[in-house]
Amino acid sequence: MTETFQILIADDHPLVRGALKQSLSTELDNVTVYEAGSLFEALEQIEAHKGDIDLVLLDLHMPGMNGFTGLFTLRASYPDIPVSIVSASQELPVVRRSIEYGASAFVPKSAPVDQIGLAVKTVLDGGMWMPDWAREAMENGPADDEATGLAEKIGQLTPQQLRVLNMLTEGKLNKQIAYELDVTEATVKAHVSAILRKLSVHSRTQAVIIARELQLQEPAIDA
Repeated sequence: MTETFQILIADDHPLVRGALKQSLSTELDNVTVYEAGSLFEALEQIEAHKGDIDLVLLDLHMPGMNGFTGLFTLRASYPDIPVSIVSASQELPVVRRSIEYGASAFVPKSAPVDQIGLAVKTVLDGGMWMPDWAREAMENGPADDEATGLAEKIGQLTPQQLRVLNMLTEGKLNKQIAYELDVTEATVKAHVSAILRKLSVHSRTQAVIIARELQLQEPAIDA
């Protein structure tokens, strides 16, 4: 009996989701595809199909992602579900940071259907995938110690602490964060204290500076 794979495509462009869905249907014998247009919708879909999602194809530039913060949030919330970044960005630092920050693959949106299929199959088999040019550059180039160090620090945060940090970068006050998360201000203060400790900083401003290292510029063409 052929195994059925359940894959979530999280991208805010319906045409991109449609193209990826068609690619998956072409390359995999038996696949069920779910769709989301924002990080919030992606988390909702994973929760609705808890335990069933085999892979998430994630766009870095959709609403709610806030750069790589969304990737960290997804990995912290559901560490057993592999994530493949599918992005219009093809700069080596973006590829490197995606892998450093927990993605199992990086697939350019411009990749041909067979490459998308190969990437997905590789991750479903427990491997990692990226374009040959990126792999060669990462293997032969210097290590990105800054990205590794940042990944270790941010990786210590819980999903709720990541949400609080995200809101801090938006300039929100404790009472605003408490209202949006439906918790007390005392709880928010406790989260902020834990964030400062785990990031080895002494102020909210310093924490925000670190968090902004996770930001991304929009690609010139995000198709």
